[in-house]
Amino acid sequence: MSRWLAVGLILVTTAGLSGCVVGPNYSRPSAQVPGAYKEQAAAQNTPQTLPEKWWLVFNDPQLNALEDQIKVSNQDLKASEAAYRQARALVRIYRADLYPTGTFQPAATRYRTSDNKPPISSFSGISYNDYMLPGDVSYEVDAWGRVRRNVEYYRESAQASAADLATLNLSLEAELATDYFELRSADAQYKLLDSTVGDYEKTLQLTEDRHNGGLASDLDVQQADTQLEATRSQATDVGVARSQFEHAIAVLTGKPPADVNLAFSPATEPPPVVPAGLPSEILKRRPDVAAAERRMAAANEQIGIAQAAYYPSISLTASGGFESGALGTLLQGPALFYTLGAQAAETVFDAGRRRGGVEQAQAGYDQTVANYRQTVLSAFQDVEDNLSALRILDQESKSEDLAVHAATRATELSLNQYKGGIANYLQVLTAQTAQLTDQRAAVDILRRRLDASVALIKALGGGWDATTGIPRAEQMATSTSGGSR
Repeated sequence: MSRWLAVGLILVTTAGLSGCVVGPNYSRPSAQVPGAYKEQAAAQNTPQTLPEKWWLVFNDPQLNALEDQIKVSNQDLKASEAAYRQARALVRIYRADLYPTGTFQPAATRYRTSDNKPPISSFSGISYNDYMLPGDVSYEVDAWGRVRRNVEYYRESAQASAADLATLNLSLEAELATDYFELRSADAQYKLLDSTVGDYEKTLQLTEDRHNGGLASDLDVQQADTQLEATRSQATDVGVARSQFEHAIAVLTGKPPADVNLAFSPATEPPPVVPAGLPSEILKRRPDVAAAERRMAAANEQIGIAQAAYYPSISLTASGGFESGALGTLLQGPALFYTLGAQAAETVFDAGRRRGGVEQAQAGYDQTVANYRQTVLSAFQDVEDNLSALRILDQESKSEDLAVHAATRATELSLNQYKGGIANYLQVLTAQTAQLTDQRAAVDILRRRLDASVALIKALGGGWDATTGIPRAEQMATSTSGGSR
């Protein structure tokens, strides 16, 4: 009775101590969040949120097909996904410390003692068998919450890793969309230059005809020829940038550049309206902000782990089983053996080691708080930058369209006057140069608007949401599998 009373006392004491947790409880620190964007006028009347496949808002089937290949084939994303699975596996490893560890080591041994082994006894020269079915159980009592905080630390680190994976995924998606629109803008530049080459060929023919008729000088012919060849060279040079963007897209989709050939498709449509939402939504829509917040929570657990070192560690051990010299009596009552034990260990002097550990953990937490707040500020800056860029570029686009219209009209008038002998060729050359400059500027403004739209979507977090993108605590306990072999 006294034996089992002692065992019961140990278990009750253990259960009571396991409810203690030292260290601060985590509470998300505040961050400066404005009530509205400075560029709110550019963000209003768009209450809807972006879909998970945010690139669908551009309504481009070729872009949709390319974006769908990133998760399947991109190697950087596969590496980050493997890092996330490692982080989840660590949760399972350290979660096992919450439970006892048991071992079972059956053994069968044949012994024979030496006849001449001193001291000589009646057992000398005897052979015998020893059969054992032993088992051991050990358990560290989580008296001060060290083990639980350690599990939480790795769990929150794994959640941060999940947000890192989402951050990389969003970055790759945005990079592909940007490269794609750069390529389509290069196609638009080429189309413009190729069309202009055709116009300049007609102008050169006109100048040569006038020269042959004695109405134009040889200088006019040479200037027209120079303008034509220079424009033809510019059209050829656009192919360099286009090839590089096509190669970049191939690598982003996990393919060799030789395997990707994108059809000629000039950019013509302006970007869609991107819903910005409220600034407060940034805290849950941006994966990098979520990752920084989860690292704060993990750093807070480190403080509790460091403070738990001031308290004694308590371990429970038990071993037992059956032992007999014959198999027939191995499982009988007399063959039973066992031991029960409890042990406590406390550091009485460490020359300030534990204090240093607590101070280091507190400083580490303060660092993550500063990083989190800076990440939030940078997120708001990204959104404001691209909202203002879209607003200003929209105004610039309207002005440039008027300039293109005026320059085109000026070219038509100068050519008509040149044909009628009223204007000289220099006036035609000046008008054509201004027209091409304005047309190329209009194409470039459209490119910048498309790029700014992609950058704004990235700044808003795409279609990601922390409530579904961050795995819950119970999901962390399940095993992860998959990946390439």
